[in-house]
Amino acid sequence: MSTTGTGSLILGTAGHIDHGKSSLIMALTGTDPDRLKEEKKRGITIELGFAQLLLPSGRHMGVVDVPGHERFVRQMVQGATGVDVALLVIAADDGVMPQTIEHMAVLELLGVRTAVVALTKIDLMDEEWVEFMADEVAEKLSGTCFADAPVVPVSSRTGAGLDDLRAALDAAADAAERTKPEGSMRLPVDRVFTVKGFGTVITGTLWSGTVAVGDELEVLPSGLRTRVRSIQEHGVDQDVAYAGNRVALSLNGLTTDDVRPGDFLAAPETMVASDRFDANLTYQDPFHSGKPFKTGSRVHVAHGTREVTGRVLLMNGRETLEPGATDLVQIRLDEPLALSYQDRFILRSYSPVRVIAGGSVVMAHPRRRTNLSPEEEALLAALRDGRVQEAVDAHVALMELPELPAQVAEAVGLDAALVEPCLQEAIAGKRLAWLGSAGRYLVRPALVQKTLSAIERALMDFHSKNPEATGIAKEALRQRVNDKLPKDCFDALLEEAAAREQVVQNGGEVSHPKAGAGARALEQKTAQTLAALLADAAGAPPLFGELAAQAGASPDVARKALASLVADGRVVRVEQERYYDAAVIERYRKLIRGHLREHGSATAATLKDVLGTTRKFAMPLLEYFDEEGLTRRDGDERLLVE
Repeated sequence: MSTTGTGSLILGTAGHIDHGKSSLIMALTGTDPDRLKEEKKRGITIELGFAQLLLPSGRHMGVVDVPGHERFVRQMVQGATGVDVALLVIAADDGVMPQTIEHMAVLELLGVRTAVVALTKIDLMDEEWVEFMADEVAEKLSGTCFADAPVVPVSSRTGAGLDDLRAALDAAADAAERTKPEGSMRLPVDRVFTVKGFGTVITGTLWSGTVAVGDELEVLPSGLRTRVRSIQEHGVDQDVAYAGNRVALSLNGLTTDDVRPGDFLAAPETMVASDRFDANLTYQDPFHSGKPFKTGSRVHVAHGTREVTGRVLLMNGRETLEPGATDLVQIRLDEPLALSYQDRFILRSYSPVRVIAGGSVVMAHPRRRTNLSPEEEALLAALRDGRVQEAVDAHVALMELPELPAQVAEAVGLDAALVEPCLQEAIAGKRLAWLGSAGRYLVRPALVQKTLSAIERALMDFHSKNPEATGIAKEALRQRVNDKLPKDCFDALLEEAAAREQVVQNGGEVSHPKAGAGARALEQKTAQTLAALLADAAGAPPLFGELAAQAGASPDVARKALASLVADGRVVRVEQERYYDAAVIERYRKLIRGHLREHGSATAATLKDVLGTTRKFAMPLLEYFDEEGLTRRDGDERLLVE
């Protein structure tokens, strides 16, 4: 049986090797979490084991049993990821051991704050020793975040104390909060295998969101897509799984090479893997080496069920971090991780490999920088402390370009749904405004004015160097102003500039209303002159160069003027360098149509005579009418198409 309809809590074991974690889970749940033959043979847990625990209240908890041997701390970190309540297992005959301390450090660094201590193997010790050991364990925990954790003596062999332990776990579950924030579907994969009839199956703890049969999912960091064929929770088929549950998903179209332990499954396009992140890091130094942590140190970074190597850089020139201290850092990774805001992670020293630090993700996709401006420090501090509105406002203050709402959310590393009300508040407070009539981009009012001033300066510079030009192509202007502006965003800025009467747009051309006025007047005057010259030339117009000279215009102005006349339908371009008055072309069109209707077909020589012009002018005209679709060549003859 499994919990459906709501999120569950995950119970994770922790403790030294041979302190009886797996035996205790077997006694509590009836499920043996040691699933490998080697685990049975050696009597230790090598890989993660899973079970489900029914508590007296009727609550179900997913149970993750993790290795206790020092060689398998990496698997312990994987198992502790997503744990909400810790079951710290300490044997009465041994007490607190090195791996106990390391496991406690991992749990604390991963944000687990609720724990119950099971003092196991009490059947091997007398009552006085058990009481002594319970006091000693409580004293060891007094300086940690688990100081208030109840210590429950139990025996997995005789069953003594198991009911008390279940009751303590029930009470802890009531008080616990899920370590993973709400959000879109995310699941770190811890096992991948093939099941006949089901294909590739993965297991993991569903961190957030829900997943249903038929849902499309994305594998990160590879970006491959798949669909969910079926879902199980502890062997029971489900249509939907909810955050906090241990699940097995059968995936369509993927092999065991396409998805591996350590990968993430997520709702499509909700996450982007990152090769660096800003973090709030605590250097815990659990084994009290006393050595400070040095900037630039290489480390193992454990996040979700993946561990990669990387380098930790302290901010603003700081060289070291003392034991117990917390500070903002940037972590550069050798392989990308699928990170999100407030995700917990663990750092292990490069060599020898042991837990030394951990923290939470502050920004999942930062720039490569360690020297922070005051605005950047304010942004990271707000994100670190969970002050979302302040974080959004701090990013707004740093905006150098207009941004889409989704870009703002990505920049601060938060879900769009969480950022949206903050953007609305910033708009209401006039710290942000929608740009253009489409209202797709958000922009700081001061940035609008700055960019419009840059557009005006670029136009004035263009006009001063090109006094006869009526304007500049829109794309050329964008390149001059800021080529990082998306084209649709630049269109919105030009719309705003036009509304303020700072620019004039004519087709794909932009001009300054004052500096371009003289050029536009010159173009209009030139157009009138050219139209009159072509009307006078009738069927024998000069080539472009001679025509421009007759009009007393420069080639650039003449070409633009002729283009405007063509657009207005007053002039027709017949050849590359020859234009006709539109009325002349219409007269020629009627002559050809009338002759071909009467005679059926005609040669070029005959049509030349019909037009009353020379071969030099007639042949380009006849080819123009062919292209126009008035006539069609058939050998040496032309036929009427219309």
